[in-house]
Amino acid sequence: MFRYISKRQLIIIISIIILAIAGYFILPVSIPLILALLTALCLNPAIRWLQLRFKINRKISVTIVFLIFLLLISLIGTYFVTRAVTHVVNFAENAPVYVNQLNTKFIEWESDLDRFTEDLPAEFVTEVKDGIISNLQIFNEKVKQYLELDKIASAAAKIPEYLVSLLVYLIALFLFMLELPRLKSKSYDHLTPNTAEKVKFMNARLSYVILGFLKAQFLVSIIIFIVSLLGLLYISPEVAIIMSIVIWIVDFIPIIGSIVILGPWSLYMYLAGDPIMGTKLAILAIILLAIRRTVEPKVMGRHIGLSPLATLIAMYLGLQLIGIVGFILGPLLVIAFNSAKEAGIIKWNFKV
Repeated sequence: MFRYISKRQLIIIISIIILAIAGYFILPVSIPLILALLTALCLNPAIRWLQLRFKINRKISVTIVFLIFLLLISLIGTYFVTRAVTHVVNFAENAPVYVNQLNTKFIEWESDLDRFTEDLPAEFVTEVKDGIISNLQIFNEKVKQYLELDKIASAAAKIPEYLVSLLVYLIALFLFMLELPRLKSKSYDHLTPNTAEKVKFMNARLSYVILGFLKAQFLVSIIIFIVSLLGLLYISPEVAIIMSIVIWIVDFIPIIGSIVILGPWSLYMYLAGDPIMGTKLAILAIILLAIRRTVEPKVMGRHIGLSPLATLIAMYLGLQLIGIVGFILGPLLVIAFNSAKEAGIIKWNFKV
């Protein structure tokens, strides 16, 4: 088998294996840098537009775009964090009341169960009751554990770590935005003219597809946000804005979807004795799921030409291998592979 592999191909294969092993250990701790690079690539068209439109140098255009980006995320982050913390504190304060409501509801269910199971075997009824009581006790213990001061203090202790990561992300973003042209030119210096042309074609194709991917996800998420906001303004207007933002952010990740937020919320309203609101939330969840499943394949196919199945597989494998960042990196790697094939860098023609 190795007789048909040249020395150059063997070096490439070994280099890829070494990079893959190194990436497996380095990528999880490089999340801020990876996100900074991806953000810089997304903002680069705006920087180039400013340069061409107003005839200014790159440093000034990078500073303008960076300040606008910083202002936007500061406004959105401040509003979202403030509202989220308020609701979390209110939930923590009212958690005992919610648990008592569930206990009261369980007592009502138990009396109804006694009435409906009069003709059933006593052993079966006892087994069902014991199972319900056991599950309710486990639920109560879980709620108490999550609301312990130690848990809250542990979560608060991670805030400085998150702030450091945010600071590294912002600094790296600014530097990447400044250095992108130089990084590209330096990378081309190590390539032959023929390979450089192929890489340039791949980069152009990759930039177009990545921009299309982000645009497609953004368009779908905007539709989800508008429908969520309208639905929640009717169902629960007091938390409509904050919950619509939460659903919008979560639904931006295709595999998870809005059902992760609306499903437990609907179930809780059923358990808390408000089946009408629970039904409304369940209907809203079904509507949002139908919109995403109907709109996403069309929008995604139009903008990037990547099938929903390939996207699903790439995101799932990325999640399992390197965590939540794999949701983004998985499809990007598939897109990069397809672009490399189109550029002729990777030849994938074989028959069995």
